[in-house]
Amino acid sequence: MKRYCLALDLKDDAELIAEYEKYHEHVWPEILESIQSAGIISMEIYRVSNRLFMIMETEDDFSFEKKGTMDVSNDKVQEWETLMWQYQQALPFAKAGEKWVQMNKIFSLNK
Repeated sequence: MKRYCLALDLKDDAELIAEYEKYHEHVWPEILESIQSAGIISMEIYRVSNRLFMIMETEDDFSFEKKGTMDVSNDKVQEWETLMWQYQQALPFAKAGEKWVQMNKIFSLNK
């Protein structure tokens, strides 16, 4: 199993943040299916202010490239991503078109 940690910002607007959280109380079943079929075993998203932090645990053969290819050909995922982008904004240092940015682990109590 692999673990990935990613970050993304939301637009700094209390109403938009509340709407975004509401959507995540009832994620569309097609989105949950696409996440699981890509080899993601568990996923959690945390928020502080307008910063999001995602923890993903995946199967060993998971790849972001494979997930990206699957997502591009899935109309429901594209609809969800377009909807979510109304609430999200790229991190200031993100590459063009990049949403979630992978974080580097800098400490572990259990080396």
